[in-house]
Amino acid sequence: MDKHSETKSKEDLGYLFNVEILIRNETNAKALQSLLQVLNQGEDIIDYKINSGIELGEIIESLLTEKKKSIISKSYKRLTNAESEKKAPEPKKTTSPFEQFAGSEEFQQWIKRHIADNRLVRLLVNRNGERISIPCRILNFLAETSTINVYHVDEKQVYTFNLNEIIEFSEK
Repeated sequence: MDKHSETKSKEDLGYLFNVEILIRNETNAKALQSLLQVLNQGEDIIDYKINSGIELGEIIESLLTEKKKSIISKSYKRLTNAESEKKAPEPKKTTSPFEQFAGSEEFQQWIKRHIADNRLVRLLVNRNGERISIPCRILNFLAETSTINVYHVDEKQVYTFNLNEIIEFSEK
């Protein structure tokens, strides 16, 4: 019995703490990146979960509102022009199915859900001619610049990609 109690006292134990941390920085994204760097440098930190404080996505909300207004006005103009002028259909631009999907309202809603739910996704990215598969969580998406910020769950780093670098999104 003595050996069993000695072994138990020598084992490493883990303790769970629930804390709130205030970080001063220029933006929420930079503050989040600072927090992640601090947490990743801690040798005794086994795992962590950020439950709140990620205030990214406000830009997405405003962009979605503007996009909806733009789509409605373009649709209205298109309908009035189609009625007044009948012309031959224009040849369609050749774009990949992903690029067509990425510009859609459905894609933006998908991104928004994944950001809000902090869902895990896998990105297949072509960066500098090299294909990289990244398990990540989406932090932010800027439609105006077609950029996406993701948190790489294995490397515990934040990356920014242009949509034209992304080959495929898949849900985990």
